[in-house]
Amino acid sequence: MLDPKLQAFLDFYNSLSANGLDAIADYYAEQVQFIDPVHEINSRSALQHYLAHGYQRLNYARFTPVSGLCQGERGFLSWQMRFSHPAFAKGEEILVHGSTELAWQDGRICYHRDYYDLTEMVYQHIPLLGWLTRQVKQKIAAN
Repeated sequence: MLDPKLQAFLDFYNSLSANGLDAIADYYAEQVQFIDPVHEINSRSALQHYLAHGYQRLNYARFTPVSGLCQGERGFLSWQMRFSHPAFAKGEEILVHGSTELAWQDGRICYHRDYYDLTEMVYQHIPLLGWLTRQVKQKIAAN
């Protein structure tokens, strides 16, 4: 069973949509620092804009917890995300493994860092780039 703070975090992300981001103020501090392999953001309004843009054409995204740990105001969550986007893998479901490091202050998230393989999420699902990525991985594995 997940810590209630981690469960609330997952529930928030599993209920997100491009038009359903008003609840972000219930979860995130105004001056949140958000980092993922693509962006570094330093305000709740910028995070809301980033998420709205990311969810705009998304068919769905669903996060399943693998494991989690909270100690005081710090938390770490390992997860699997299943998502579908018309621009990737012809809209078929994609599975991404990742983790999130969180910190809370006054009951709201003030630090959120996502760790995941951008190749697993995006690059390998783009026709030419996917082929090239697989070739590089095979060459590295062979050596």
